[in-house]
Amino acid sequence: MTTLTDAVVLVTGANGGLGSEFVRQALDRGAAKVYATARTPRTWDDRRVVPLALDVTDAASIAAAVEQAADTSVLINNAGVGLFASSLLETSVEDYRRLLETNTIGLFAVTKAFAPALRRSRGAIVDVASVASWLTRPTLAAYGSTKAAVWSLTDSLRRELRGEVHVLGLYLAFTDTPMTAGIDAPKGDPADVVRAAYDGLDSGAYEVLADEYTRTVRSRISEVLAPH
Repeated sequence: MTTLTDAVVLVTGANGGLGSEFVRQALDRGAAKVYATARTPRTWDDRRVVPLALDVTDAASIAAAVEQAADTSVLINNAGVGLFASSLLETSVEDYRRLLETNTIGLFAVTKAFAPALRRSRGAIVDVASVASWLTRPTLAAYGSTKAAVWSLTDSLRRELRGEVHVLGLYLAFTDTPMTAGIDAPKGDPADVVRAAYDGLDSGAYEVLADEYTRTVRSRISEVLAPH
């Protein structure tokens, strides 16, 4: 179990819809400090929030963030980009590389850099993935493959850090954030997603399925993964 009371939380992608909720709810749950990171950090109206520049695709930026936020005890790997193409093979190599650099390699690079601090504090990691980790559709195939890699990375990190750092995977369907603004589909509330994630940390869960659709897909994964 990981309580946020007096924790020092670092949120990547803190300017976005989910990111800002991770910051806000960490404060509501008693975090001592929250590093709200983004490529261009915004200002916050709570002195417990420390805006911090972090580009998860840039090694120098990550190193600088680790130096400034060495007291981090809970890492929220939330930064990500979306890209929706007509099909996987219609996605350019350049666009696919950008997805991988942010969603997968960036998450790994940040986690690797902060692992010593998290081990010292016996802290926790939350990796934000997606129902697209398991459910492939032409328009989501490129994005989903990067989130499938996050699913695998999260499971591997959980085993490697067992007994030292708690690792939780968060999976969700479309959520009402700027990333999904152009999508005409039912969307969840970011506040509900973050609440479920933090409740999962508090209870010691290893996986949080944030909505009914994601739970249904996960329960039928053998069918979902079958060719159609």
